[in-house]
Amino acid sequence: MADRPDPDALLAYVQREDSRARRGKLKIYLGMVAGVGKTFAMLDGARQAKAEDGIDVVVGYVETHGRAETGALLEGMEIIPRRTLEYRGVMFEEMDIDAILARKPALVLVDELAHTNVPGSRHLKRYQDVLELIDAGIDVWTTVNVQHFDSRADTVQAITGITVQERVPDSILELADKVELIDLSPEDLRERLYEGKVYTAERVETAANNFFRIGNLTALREMALRLTAERVDHQLQDYREIKRITTPWKSAERLMVAVSPSPLSERLIRWTRRMAYNLEAPWIAVHVDSAKPLSPENKERLARNLKLASDLGAEVITTVGSDIIDALIRVAQQRNVSQIVVGKPAHSRIQDILRGGTIVNRLIGKSGDIDVYVVTGDEPESVETRPLIPPIKRHSSLRQYVYAALVIALVTLLSLPIEPFLGYQAIGLIELFAVLVIAAYLGRGPAVLAATVSALTWDILFIPPVYTFQVVNLEDYFVLGLYFVIALFAGNLTARLRQQEMQARALAERTLALYRLARQTSTAVNMDDILRSAVDEIGRVFNAEVAIFLSVNGLLALEAHGCSTLHITEKDFSIAKWAFDNGKPAGRYTDTLPLANATYLPLLTPSGTVGALGIRTRDDSRLTRDAENQLDTFARQIALVIEREMLDEAAEKAAMLQASEQFATSLLNSISHEFRTPIAAITGASSSLLDPKLPDDAKGALVEDIEEAADRLNWLVGNLLDMTRLESGRVQPKLEWCDVSDLIGSAVRFMGKRVRGRPIKIAIAPNLPLVQMDFGLMEQVIANLLHNAVSYTPPETPIEISAAVEDESLCLRVADHGEGIAAEALERIFDKFYRSPGVASGGTGLGLSIAKGFVEAHGGMIQVANRAGGGAEFTIRLPMTPPPPVQESTL
Repeated sequence: MADRPDPDALLAYVQREDSRARRGKLKIYLGMVAGVGKTFAMLDGARQAKAEDGIDVVVGYVETHGRAETGALLEGMEIIPRRTLEYRGVMFEEMDIDAILARKPALVLVDELAHTNVPGSRHLKRYQDVLELIDAGIDVWTTVNVQHFDSRADTVQAITGITVQERVPDSILELADKVELIDLSPEDLRERLYEGKVYTAERVETAANNFFRIGNLTALREMALRLTAERVDHQLQDYREIKRITTPWKSAERLMVAVSPSPLSERLIRWTRRMAYNLEAPWIAVHVDSAKPLSPENKERLARNLKLASDLGAEVITTVGSDIIDALIRVAQQRNVSQIVVGKPAHSRIQDILRGGTIVNRLIGKSGDIDVYVVTGDEPESVETRPLIPPIKRHSSLRQYVYAALVIALVTLLSLPIEPFLGYQAIGLIELFAVLVIAAYLGRGPAVLAATVSALTWDILFIPPVYTFQVVNLEDYFVLGLYFVIALFAGNLTARLRQQEMQARALAERTLALYRLARQTSTAVNMDDILRSAVDEIGRVFNAEVAIFLSVNGLLALEAHGCSTLHITEKDFSIAKWAFDNGKPAGRYTDTLPLANATYLPLLTPSGTVGALGIRTRDDSRLTRDAENQLDTFARQIALVIEREMLDEAAEKAAMLQASEQFATSLLNSISHEFRTPIAAITGASSSLLDPKLPDDAKGALVEDIEEAADRLNWLVGNLLDMTRLESGRVQPKLEWCDVSDLIGSAVRFMGKRVRGRPIKIAIAPNLPLVQMDFGLMEQVIANLLHNAVSYTPPETPIEISAAVEDESLCLRVADHGEGIAAEALERIFDKFYRSPGVASGGTGLGLSIAKGFVEAHGGMIQVANRAGGGAEFTIRLPMTPPPPVQESTL
């Protein structure tokens, strides 16, 4: 009986279903071969869904192949017009994916899933078009034959003798929400073939005698049934695991396949994928970079093999190591691999002896508890057909071999004159040293040549009797043989050490490049500096032109950033936008728009896509797999830094918004009482003035009260407007040459009645020069200081104002004779809304803050201190510049 659901299994199931809920549904009509009725079943089901459920269905691409009954099902259905493309002077029709995305139906029908698109299309394969459609939330029904699945291609070739060129990855089957098998017996299918319902009449006989043989059809039918059964079995296991019907079996297996440029690697990858699927186990594809140079053909084949592994769901790892076996065992142990898959070696016995045993035997000997599977190739080479002497694979250039021969020749010539003084044994040591130098700088092959040539020249020219191959003394035989062995061994060891050094240096350079990128981007102060550092570093490391696009409000910016070095056209932008919108690479050397001039990568972070990166190497070559991995790491690092900067900017805006809200709240709390008092006075006085019995002298007093209250309101409003200007950053002083005495006199007059009854002492230094300032702003500063002194000092106490030049600055002082400012309030006296503790209520607390903002806008500073004799003194310092020359009158 079922117990309560397993939480872990249920969570995994919910996560898968949630991921599927965000995209469209995929239904696959699977058949063993063409002609079983996949397209007919798909169209018939779509018509029923439209008629019975009212689903919005369109035909994206359907091929009837001239079959009348299939064509009849298209009548009355909406068909999206196909896109016409020209390729090599011939016009082709392809599915218009952009038109489908613009139409956005609920369901689209797409025939022939494994079809290869015409060059110039957005994607190389139609299944990639389908993936984009379901990612856009559109349901897709499609058709495919079993022989087109990548993991089954080798088996199909073995059964039928035909290489299937159009393939789809098995991951498509895992993405499918439904798989419907369209089954037909081989006899019924051949009957349909002869009735002309599969191929035209002229092709029937050829098909019946080749691909459509009973044996082939039976094997393909079994393959289709088995594939469907495997899918059903996985679904059943998920159900049993969720419901805890029995204890769920969880595979502890982890597979690893060794990948090389060999054509056999494709078979190994597909074999491993099938095995991993049946075991429900993760799998890894590992390539060991031994620093041996690869031909362009091998580089391209290696890239294809690794991409195939990635497409089939493997985790691709590239590691370095001079010994392939040790590197594979190291990765297997680090990743807890339980099974290793390798290819059957095709080396001759002599090669195996020279290499210290076969790779398989060495791998098995070092594998310990790890199982090793050996998979044969498509055409295993018999021992009889292998050459007895294996062909030499030259990894060094011909020039390096010539250099090695010249070095030995030069050392031999220089040794001839000194041989009588040193003896031929010392000359052998000199020759051996030359071999080691050659191994260190030219490689293993030139070192072997140098060892052979030096042994011969030493025998002929130095070991008695000279100028012959004859050796008289037994010890000379032993020394010569030992010399040759030591030269070969030492040269090989030195070359291996040199190779390991090169690998370590390459790894260190990659690590250093990533560190340099992280350091430069982390120390950048703004977004422009970050992107400039990223473009410079990527361009230097990969010798490439680079463009970076940023996300603006969730959309890709219309232009590349100004620091970009890659020229971007409108077409290039559309490719970058596709990569940004879909979160996948696009452009050159990808499966999406491969005819583009550059490759475009999305800048992905865990929270989304923050931009796109375009790159094109200056020599227009493809990056190696290792370089592509490094570029992907660079892109992710840059994306994280960009996201960090965006978050910082958003945090700053949020802080500003919060501060603005706090300012508004504090302002409202502060001014509510201050506005209420003068408004109440104006209201009361106005009401009293309406009384006809009010005496004239009382009316005059009330008018003065209204005037005083209005003046107070005007002062409050002025302070609010000034603070608003400061908060918005719109205060830009209009500097002009001003007389300081005029400034002080204007400020005192501006205060008017507020300073009435206060003795004001003004002391201005003689010959005070003109000063550049904004007269209106500085007048407001002095007025605010005077207002502060009047508000917080006893009546009739004097106020002192002085002006002088001190240390090449204008020094203005406003001092009072009150009680001074509390020590704890001195540091906060210029803060907004701050009032010293113990003072009488009144005022908004903005006057001194406004004064500080206006002074700093001039590049000056304002300070406050308590006077020794009592009271507070505010000091303003403004920078001074030489006054303008006096213009002489021409009259």
